[in-house]
Amino acid sequence: MNNTHNLHDKRLADAWATLQTHSDKGLPLDPDPSRLAFADPEFLLRRETRGLRMQLELMKPDIEMRAHGIENTVVVFGSARFRSEEESGALIAQAEAAGDAVAVARLRRLARGSHYYEQARAFGKMVAQYSNDKEPEDKLFICTGGGPGIMQAANRGSYEGGGLNIGLAIALPMEEEPNPYVTPALSFKFHYFAIRKMHFMMRAKALVAFPGGFGTLDELFEVITLVQTKKSKPVPIVLFGSDYWKQLLNFDFLVDEGVISPNDVKLFEYVDAPADAWKAIKAFYKL
Repeated sequence: MNNTHNLHDKRLADAWATLQTHSDKGLPLDPDPSRLAFADPEFLLRRETRGLRMQLELMKPDIEMRAHGIENTVVVFGSARFRSEEESGALIAQAEAAGDAVAVARLRRLARGSHYYEQARAFGKMVAQYSNDKEPEDKLFICTGGGPGIMQAANRGSYEGGGLNIGLAIALPMEEEPNPYVTPALSFKFHYFAIRKMHFMMRAKALVAFPGGFGTLDELFEVITLVQTKKSKPVPIVLFGSDYWKQLLNFDFLVDEGVISPNDVKLFEYVDAPADAWKAIKAFYKL
């Protein structure tokens, strides 16, 4: 049953029209006891209603993903700063033309990671092409943080492979708009990191972590910890770029110090090619 016609109920429309008029006149949003509670931002943004806001952030993407048949996802993380080879070259040329030596040096460092962009793009395409002729319950969908860099690359590959894909963006002062390759109906924005993390894991059948910074590490260790503590079912956790990860993280040191067990390092594996990342997922589920 389609309930979307309820959005056009005159009472609801009038409630929002009142707020719009208020905004157009540049008036401050003062408390108004007569305003409908669900159409009252001043009320909804109070400290006391935080639980309601979190519930809504959990509910909205869940309803939309169910409506689009999204049951199984492959979550891809990685640096938002890597660009495609073409874009990296253009940015370097622009900085050189401007005589900005600092920017040139920074962009040249980042350009070393451009091949990861292309590999994430290729991986996203593989997942989409595998899923195109599968039954809904067997399809896998690329899911990213919706931003630029590796996230854009994976969404782009899925888009080029003819698949739907998901972007779970976060409202941050420096965050760019969702990348243009996310399926529009599956492009979500969150205020709460915790709810966003839940949506990453609720349907995740695999995690592929490309080289990245704090955000990538945060998400990676979140998943490893959930699987290690059995709060989440085991899923393939793939670290793409073995040289990067082995230089960045010394897991053997953690084993030697006794703070993790030898079996904990079996929770993930290293790969260096898109086909190997996809092979690891297929082997795990015997696809």
